[in-house]
Amino acid sequence: MRILFTCIIFIFFIPRLFSIEINTDNIQIIRDIYGVPHIFAKTDEEVAYGLAWATCEDDISSIQENLLTARGRLAEVKGKDGAIMDFIASFIGARATVERLYDNSFSPKFKNILSAYVSAVNKYAKLHPEEIWLKDVFPVTEKDILVGYTIGMALMTNVPFAIMKISDGNMHKFELFKQQKGSNAFAVNSHKTKDGNVYLGINSHQPLEGPYSWYEAQLHSEEGWNILGGTFPGGVTIFHGATPNLAWAHTVSFADLDDVYKLRMHPEKKLTYYYDGKWLKLEEKYCKMKVKIFWFIKIPVKKKYYESIYGPTLEKDGVFYAVRFPSGFDIRSAEQWYKMNKATNFQEFQDALKMQAFTGLNIVYADKEDNIYYVDNAQFPRRNKNYDWWHVLPGDTSATMWKPNDYYPFDSLFHLKNPTCGWLHSNNQTPFYATLSNQNIDRNTHPMKDYYFAFVNNRSLRTNYLFTNSGKISYEEFKQIKFDNKFMNPAYTYSMSNIEDIFTKLDTRKYPQIKEAMAVIKKWDRSSDVTNEQASIMALTIDFLKEKLIKNGMFPAVKNKISEEALVDCIDKAQKHLIKYFGKIEVPLGDVQKLVRGNKALPVSGMPDVNTAMDLTKYKKGMYKGISGESYIELVQFTKDGVQIESIQPYGQSNKKDNKHYDDQMEMFVRHQLKKMTMNYNELITNNERLYHPD
Repeated sequence: MRILFTCIIFIFFIPRLFSIEINTDNIQIIRDIYGVPHIFAKTDEEVAYGLAWATCEDDISSIQENLLTARGRLAEVKGKDGAIMDFIASFIGARATVERLYDNSFSPKFKNILSAYVSAVNKYAKLHPEEIWLKDVFPVTEKDILVGYTIGMALMTNVPFAIMKISDGNMHKFELFKQQKGSNAFAVNSHKTKDGNVYLGINSHQPLEGPYSWYEAQLHSEEGWNILGGTFPGGVTIFHGATPNLAWAHTVSFADLDDVYKLRMHPEKKLTYYYDGKWLKLEEKYCKMKVKIFWFIKIPVKKKYYESIYGPTLEKDGVFYAVRFPSGFDIRSAEQWYKMNKATNFQEFQDALKMQAFTGLNIVYADKEDNIYYVDNAQFPRRNKNYDWWHVLPGDTSATMWKPNDYYPFDSLFHLKNPTCGWLHSNNQTPFYATLSNQNIDRNTHPMKDYYFAFVNNRSLRTNYLFTNSGKISYEEFKQIKFDNKFMNPAYTYSMSNIEDIFTKLDTRKYPQIKEAMAVIKKWDRSSDVTNEQASIMALTIDFLKEKLIKNGMFPAVKNKISEEALVDCIDKAQKHLIKYFGKIEVPLGDVQKLVRGNKALPVSGMPDVNTAMDLTKYKKGMYKGISGESYIELVQFTKDGVQIESIQPYGQSNKKDNKHYDDQMEMFVRHQLKKMTMNYNELITNNERLYHPD
């Protein structure tokens, strides 16, 4: 009896035994003059608490959006758009994956960091109930945070597009599928720079607002955590940024990592499919949601899907398709980012990458030791080479069933370190086009060659051209490459591979309705400056073409050939739009597209697939506003005097309208200006806007 009593006491008190105690007096949040939080504390756990607190102060809305998605309740607040995210989260089994893997996936130290983070979020929510959308969502847990990571990893490896292809086709209506999923990263070392310094360009293309927009912060503990960069609201670490010794940028990898299978169904027995000589039964599942219609009115919605031996399964027109993806079997990405944050040299950084906890992310790296490096740090399943994995696979055999966590080892991945030309880049193109032509890795000899398309895009062509055709460059010239906004001649992008046909093959005798528009297009110098009067019709044409692609279920990262009729239709549509709203076809681009927040609307440059990429959505009076693309920018220099950092956000540090940092970086952003940043505690103490403890 005594033993039993002791066991019961142990079971009840073990959570308290290992709970994390945070002394907020040990945490200093120093807000610089732009409102960016620099968090200083003794321990990593205290830093995580401070990061969560500062993020809540600036953007509790986006944190809640992530948390509601993790709980499958975003539709209660966001209506139909939220229902899409709730369904994706349910369909991919994000919650079940975290529940299954949590206990054995993380070190005790990182579990403490997660606990510290959520304790701050819960404390903030308790003290600020007026900012909370659904009060019964709180308190949140460590697992809620990790479900958010799991959904994010699936989004970054394009699982939603696999769902879109086999769903009812309605997903194209939602902004999620219009938003840019790309990025640029540029690294140069002393072989390419006039001053002998090392430069890194961190230039992610993400939504400008919401749960996958960037949040800037510095994290500094006495345990060796010291980094300044960007994270998402709800992120426990910095996702990419700079330490005093090294820095890295992420771009999305478009390697083929996720698979779709067509099941062979029984001719008579309902929901029965064939696999390896046996007939198996599909498991029926439901995503149950309450979808907000207006005000407080919500209606219950139930969306059916299935589970097969391959993974989550959907039915379309009587045909059943299953989806299989690495992010359904691994939740450790959060701790890999933590280890990358803590690395102090190239070897430690690479040791962190050897976790291979990222489903698929490119990394472009630079450090003070003159190293530059590119790796696609992804999980590549070992697959049967007798099948074409780029297309729908037969779903009736174990020959197409790759095993969870049976991936090619780290040494097999794409690596490119210190090319002698001194530069490399990643713009979401094939990694075999990342530096000077004779120093690229030969795709034909690489073990991962079958996982990569061979395509390039305008950003990669243009970046490669600019680096190839320059000698040694200054930091200002490096900036000019980063802020370049031109299309190549001839124009090419893999989502619209024949876009140059607009300039060379459209016969206005055959299509007289676009004669006037084509005269303007022929004058275009292929730049997207705000003053360019010919760029507007091309920006709208490209936006209409992209919308048509997505509406027709064509994935923008796959090589698509646009029909001549579609090109003409979109040019005509753009022409009519400009005439209707602006009275003419030649209109300065900045009059048509704006960077908008609140009552402030500023002319903004850029188009899809130029380095200063900008994707649009309708605004008002015929104008469009940027919704995604060029977002958080961080440029890093490693010099003999230490690390130097400049950065900019599209709007400002805060997402709260009554905060002066809600929109105070907009003017600098549209002018391609950057703000000077420091990681130095003494400088921050001398020149800051506010210094305080959480709570």
